[in-house]
Amino acid sequence: MFTLQRIETSTQDIKKSRFLAIAGPIEDEQSAKAFLAAHSDPTANHNCWAWRLGQSYRFSDDGEPSGTAGKPILAAIDGQSLDRVAVVVTRWFGGVLLGSGGLIRAYGGTAALCLRSAEKVELVDTQRATIVCDFADLALIKARLTARGVVLAGETFTDTGAVLTAEMRRDIAAEVLALVTDLSRGKATVSLED
Repeated sequence: MFTLQRIETSTQDIKKSRFLAIAGPIEDEQSAKAFLAAHSDPTANHNCWAWRLGQSYRFSDDGEPSGTAGKPILAAIDGQSLDRVAVVVTRWFGGVLLGSGGLIRAYGGTAALCLRSAEKVELVDTQRATIVCDFADLALIKARLTARGVVLAGETFTDTGAVLTAEMRRDIAAEVLALVTDLSRGKATVSLED
């Protein structure tokens, strides 16, 4: 799964109607609502939108015939394996009716055009861990963890060693646990947070 690096826009003119798609990353339902409110144009005829956040999603046809705008925008998001993304497609009516099929192609196509041109970032499921180790093992553990791509987010010292806060990809958490145990000869403790 991917999300967007930043806000992206695209425009299309279809049979005298102008379509503007604005897509951007979101973190939660509240930020999705804020994004939609910030990027909808009250002077336009329609501000149709969709967003996906994990298993949650919402969409709106904003006065267009049912199923002709919001669902195609959501399909464009899903078609590019995107998550944590909101898209608003604004239409200024040009006087020519597009029909249901034309609206589906126009809204979905404008959203897809915008999303294809956007810079994407892979979403990585991360795991946070707390590692408690002795001073004797600290340098080696830190070096091996960073070599494996583990991010050391925090470090505090105790009388006998250190407490490290580490963030890693969830799929390597078991491997990191075994590595720390091996490097410290079983003396270090690792607790994984959910």
